[in-house]
Amino acid sequence: MDGSAHILVVDDDREIRDLLSRFLVKHGYRVTTAREGREARKIMADAAIDLVVLDLMMPGEDGLAFCREVRAASDIPIIMLTAMGEETDRVVGLELGADDYLPKPFSPRELLARIKAVLRRAGAAEGGRRPVGDGGGNMIRFAGWTLDPASRRLTAPEGELVTLSTGEFDLLLAFVEHPQRVLNRDQLLDLARGRSAIPFDRSIDVQVSRLRRKIETDPKAPQIISTVRGGGYMFTATVERA
Repeated sequence: MDGSAHILVVDDDREIRDLLSRFLVKHGYRVTTAREGREARKIMADAAIDLVVLDLMMPGEDGLAFCREVRAASDIPIIMLTAMGEETDRVVGLELGADDYLPKPFSPRELLARIKAVLRRAGAAEGGRRPVGDGGGNMIRFAGWTLDPASRRLTAPEGELVTLSTGEFDLLLAFVEHPQRVLNRDQLLDLARGRSAIPFDRSIDVQVSRLRRKIETDPKAPQIISTVRGGGYMFTATVERA
């Protein structure tokens, strides 16, 4: 059970903070709440947080800026809460590295399901469970890059570590396990995200774009992850397992 995970809820609405705190504690999670980014930073500096539930519409510093800052410093999973109709904010949030989103108003049970799915993908569940089919810990090499599924680390050809968000790691793992095959968005959602997201919510395209910026020499002319017109994407690099 992943109920021992520590969840940070960042929302300026006290009713939502209290509701989510009571609900998640009832389901076995440890929960800390914050009204805004400054308070959340202090909490994250003093405690080990396993996942952040983040409202994008906060007074002062908005959630997008906070999301950007968290992702630049760590790979802590982030689930965004957005107002209905704010598709632009959702897409930007995913581009900044959020792992999932939920539009308001939302069902606490739906959020609970998203939290469980994201924690499972992040390996934060009890026993450090990894996604099914993670290669059993074998090193995976492609185009000079090395991916270690066990530690969820990606090493560049030059030897430096490249930070991946949970979504980016799961997507890359799906690609390297199915090289030279055309994968459409639905297949990638199944392989990388276990259908925890709303089917075809543009998140796959966003994650592919972010992944390309990290592993392609020229993201505008990708050589590793190619776009197949009308079909989806193909991982064209040769994959070797150590």
